[in-house]
Amino acid sequence: MGCDAVKFDDLDARMRRYEQSCDFAVLPGLYMVARIDGRSFTRLTKERHSFEAPYDERFRDYMIATVTHLMTCGFRIVYGYTQSDEISLLFHLNENLFQRKLRKLNSVLAGEASASFSLSLGDLAVFDCRISQLPGPEKVLEYFRWRQEDAHRNALNAHCYWTLRKEGQGAKAATSYLKGKSVTAKNEFLFSRGINVNELPAWQKRGVGLYWQDYEKQGFNPKTGEDVRSVRRRIHVEMQLPYRLEYEELLQKRLDEMGV
Repeated sequence: MGCDAVKFDDLDARMRRYEQSCDFAVLPGLYMVARIDGRSFTRLTKERHSFEAPYDERFRDYMIATVTHLMTCGFRIVYGYTQSDEISLLFHLNENLFQRKLRKLNSVLAGEASASFSLSLGDLAVFDCRISQLPGPEKVLEYFRWRQEDAHRNALNAHCYWTLRKEGQGAKAATSYLKGKSVTAKNEFLFSRGINVNELPAWQKRGVGLYWQDYEKQGFNPKTGEDVRSVRRRIHVEMQLPYRLEYEELLQKRLDEMGV
């Protein structure tokens, strides 16, 4: 029996080399941001499920629930952001779960997101994940500005596209019509149909942010007979994210809260 154990230990050590040959880890001092994207979500949301186009509040809420799960399932997440079918998560600078191994972070986050969203939807949904390794706080701000600008671009394009589709144009014709059109032209097109982009819901144009907030909880001490207050933490969901400089200020507060 002891001999069998020795043989297995040798086999185990040899085979794990293949598993760990690409086991890269994020260096200490680098900020980590995970971007988690839905796989084949166009077919999922337009063919298998009848979500309203271009935006659906139920889908938005499923994404928010997924971000909330990811922020409470064991990772030190400072800020979560979602727009469309994607999620971005800013880790605490000192997060060391799984020794910062990319293989583990990518696989676990994709799995957790897929499981959470699937439970909300009642159907199979799959996400993938990739980690950005950012050298300083200024790159963190730039990353989230980038994703918010993408949200604004997506909102403009989606409203134009689905306005054309609802007017009877096919998918190819609508795509062809919008190809090469400037932002100004797209805004004017929507305005001519009674849609003012400035009046669209903020969550469609800017996405949704989630971050931790302290709050006081009222309690009662049965031993002393006195009311007591304690400080707890909960996730705040910000549906009215600011834009540009004000958004950077909100993000800077999340960075400052790391205390590093």
